[in-house]
Amino acid sequence: MSKRQRFFSDLFDLSFSKYITPRILGLLYILGIIFSGLYALTFLFLGFSAIISGETLAGVLALISAPLVFLLYVIFIRVTLEPMIIGFRIEQNTARTADNTESLRQP
Repeated sequence: MSKRQRFFSDLFDLSFSKYITPRILGLLYILGIIFSGLYALTFLFLGFSAIISGETLAGVLALISAPLVFLLYVIFIRVTLEPMIIGFRIEQNTARTADNTESLRQP
């Protein structure tokens, strides 16, 4: 079975025995970085536009804050996604511990 077929079969698994979230978290992080970058570029464009239109202080503030806003958004996205993957790793390690404990009980 190909990865694509397995993804869709896991997506519609009503017993939730397979998780798709760990597989898409990287994609969500990349999308977050892209949208943060687009937002920062928009901020830069508005800063240059403000400088050209004579609002020097607002333009300079926009130019200075654009990279800072980008960095803060990327940090926020990362900090938001990390607890999800931590939860899945805890579940995986707990399942392994339960399997190992069960094998020790059997004579």
